[in-house]
Amino acid sequence: MDQVETTVDCPYCGEGIDVLLDPSEPDQNYIEDCQVCCRPIVFDVSTDVNGELKVRVRAENE
Repeated sequence: MDQVETTVDCPYCGEGIDVLLDPSEPDQNYIEDCQVCCRPIVFDVSTDVNGELKVRVRAENE
């Protein structure tokens, strides 16, 4: 399955960043640095009942 590109807003600097998501993994939790301010963003990726990917980002200390 192909990766899905989406844009999320950094919880630190507010800039929109493009990320690639892997839809083959139903529930994911990982950390990726912001491409703008380099601070660690926690990604919580899940799949809803319709099979759509849902992404929630938060600061590392939340």
